[in-house]
Amino acid sequence: MSGLNGVRGEVRATLGGAERRLCLTLGALAEIETELGVAGVEALAARLRALSAADLSVVLAALLRGGGEGEAADALAQAPVMPAEAAAAVAQAFAAAAA
Repeated sequence: MSGLNGVRGEVRATLGGAERRLCLTLGALAEIETELGVAGVEALAARLRALSAADLSVVLAALLRGGGEGEAADALAQAPVMPAEAAAAVAQAFAAAAA
């Protein structure tokens, strides 16, 4: 995997034994809002505090797509990703976007 663009907020995470790039882009944020059925940052923040497994999968897939990992996002349901590593990757991506 080539270098990350830290200015863009890209992060690297190991998911199911594979290194992946994640990024909270505007498109990823819009996808998350749409898929979770929320409008606005406040509603999204509230929803993120109590994610279900399905919600976590939606958020992780959007972040993968934002990082250019569309194939990994599309295959996420079949990937051997542990919930803890998924949650850590999501937290890392949101923290990088806020930095």
